[in-house]
Amino acid sequence: MSRAPSPRRGSGTGRRVATAGIAIVAATSLAACAQSQRETGGGGEGGTLTFGAAGAPDLFDPFYASDGETFRVTRQITEGLVGFKPGSADVQPELADSWEHTPDGKTWTFKLRQGVKFHDGTDFNGDAVCKNFQRMFNQTGAGQNNALSYYWIENFGGFADGKTPSLYQSCDAPDATTAVVHLTRASSKFPDILGLPSFSMQSPTAMDQYQANNVQAQGDSFVFSEYARAHPTGTGPFKFASYDESNGTIKLVRNDEYWGEKTKLNELIFRIIPDETVRKQELESGAIDGYDYPNAADLKALRDAGNNVQVRDPFNIMYLGITQKNNPALQNLKVRQALAYAVDRETLVKANMPEGAAVATQFYPKTVDGYANDVQQYPHDPAKAKQLLAEAGVPNLALNFYWPTEVSRPYMPDPQGIYNALAEDLREAGFTVNPVSKPWNGGYIDDVDNAKADIFLLGWTGDYNTPDNFIGTFFGTPTNRFYTAGAPWGEELATQLKAADSEPDEAKRNQMYQDINRKLMSEYLPAVPLSHSPPAIVTSPRVHGLQTSPLTAEEFASVSVSEK
Repeated sequence: MSRAPSPRRGSGTGRRVATAGIAIVAATSLAACAQSQRETGGGGEGGTLTFGAAGAPDLFDPFYASDGETFRVTRQITEGLVGFKPGSADVQPELADSWEHTPDGKTWTFKLRQGVKFHDGTDFNGDAVCKNFQRMFNQTGAGQNNALSYYWIENFGGFADGKTPSLYQSCDAPDATTAVVHLTRASSKFPDILGLPSFSMQSPTAMDQYQANNVQAQGDSFVFSEYARAHPTGTGPFKFASYDESNGTIKLVRNDEYWGEKTKLNELIFRIIPDETVRKQELESGAIDGYDYPNAADLKALRDAGNNVQVRDPFNIMYLGITQKNNPALQNLKVRQALAYAVDRETLVKANMPEGAAVATQFYPKTVDGYANDVQQYPHDPAKAKQLLAEAGVPNLALNFYWPTEVSRPYMPDPQGIYNALAEDLREAGFTVNPVSKPWNGGYIDDVDNAKADIFLLGWTGDYNTPDNFIGTFFGTPTNRFYTAGAPWGEELATQLKAADSEPDEAKRNQMYQDINRKLMSEYLPAVPLSHSPPAIVTSPRVHGLQTSPLTAEEFASVSVSEK
């Protein structure tokens, strides 16, 4: 949702080489490049970077997270077997130097970087890799809740209890420098998904010591372990120091034992400032050194003041979500089509989104494989929407419309303004709108993920460049926030998505995704795509070396801060 532009597209993960030999050569070459980049240069110039975060993290164990503000912090602390090339969505080696796979795509052998230790001194090796996978696969109880193990469920499927099929089968560690991951089928998204923060490597010692799996449901929320609250332990260039929740301040410190190039900063501090106007004021006063998602109307003034404003290419989607679980009327295609005709996406983009934003006609950007140019269109037509509601027998249909507070997202810079515009459109088309607003990490995400909303505002920034990362994540699980299990086609759609993801032939796979996209917009319409937005990030003139990411996955290890 956390969670996702053109430079990172290129070959894309959907065009992964087919032969193991080529894969090894490419990965090894990239590893050498990454190694040289990380081990040259000094680091340790000192200083503190204070960054204004748009929201509070839910916790610090990335496995149980699904929100961008948690990942903003944890990606500085933890690393994955693979990572993403700076400035792109293309995979490169990280804790694995190289990898190869069997012709059937089911067995992947990773050669691991040597001499790496977790922050608590535990060795990173094949055994640690397998313990991480076993920890993820063996979740029980509340740990299997979609609101917690979101990324595992959406990418790997089920758990060790076998109640639901899983992409993951097992992990072997033949020696300290090797980990072998066995899958139940081939997948277009593997090994790219291992670059996601949720699947990063964490210290088995610390997870055992602080009972990382001890998560308990409490009403509509969860109580997390001591590990998740205060002891996240990875291999990254920063170590967790403290979280002052009352003051909304998270402190990380430099990892002096880091395996690669040491970060130039002594400290990295995240200050939680949900209000974008306050973030801007704090930057102007010098209280913070940068922040994300500045208001589009402020970009010129920020630049004129000498700040560095970088605009990422859009690799995201904002949508009007629909849940088919609670309101029977929403199981009627005509009602969902009425929602699509009701919203004025052209005006929304012009009035509420930053320059460069575009109307979305389907659920991912056209730079992703499988994009279909001939999907059914839904131009703004309130009269058509009223007609469809009448035909469905539900004129003046009342809907609980959820929208989030205390947050800005790359695809949704101004939630309240966007909600107001869409609510006005819906009322004009004959809907009765009951607003429900909750803080992003204060009930909103939990309610949406548990399918409590009728309609809701949400979106997605791509994690990597495959169709499965978008529509597979959205609609591959019929019982998730859209609850397509309530539709006669819900399981059929999930089966189609799984088949496309498992198809090894690129041309055939792309055709399968194009067919799915056409059906999504004509026969299914489980949600209404709204826009693609280019999110900006701003830093003060004294901040140097920040490499933006189309995935909004910036790492701060390369940043330095000059004197004021």
